Amino acid sequence: MSQDNIIYIGIKPIMNYVLACLTLLHGGSSEVQMKARGRAISTAVDVAEVLRNRFMPDLSVKSVDIGTESVTSQDGNKRNVSTISIKLAKAAVGNNKKAAAAVKDA
Repeated sequence: MSQDNIIYIGIKPIMNYVLACLTLLHGGSSEVQMKARGRAISTAVDVAEVLRNRFMPDLSVKSVDIGTESVTSQDGNKRNVSTISIKLAKAAVGNNKKAAAAVKDA
């Protein structure tokens, strides 16, 4: 996966990140990776679920990695910050029954 397929999740509204992921996936990319730290972790999970449930039913979670980073603040204090990385990938055509049913019903 190239660095171009990484979306860094922050404090913007969820739909901004959903649109960024959709743009990558419809632009020819077969997978996208979202990275978040701290309070933005819940936003990253929400983005993944909105993508999978509302926009791309053929999208699957390829991997989820969690970890901790040690961050030094401006005043010199060290803090541990939780991190998450979520990889989403398009399923091959015909491999996802839910996606096939959604297309059939449309």
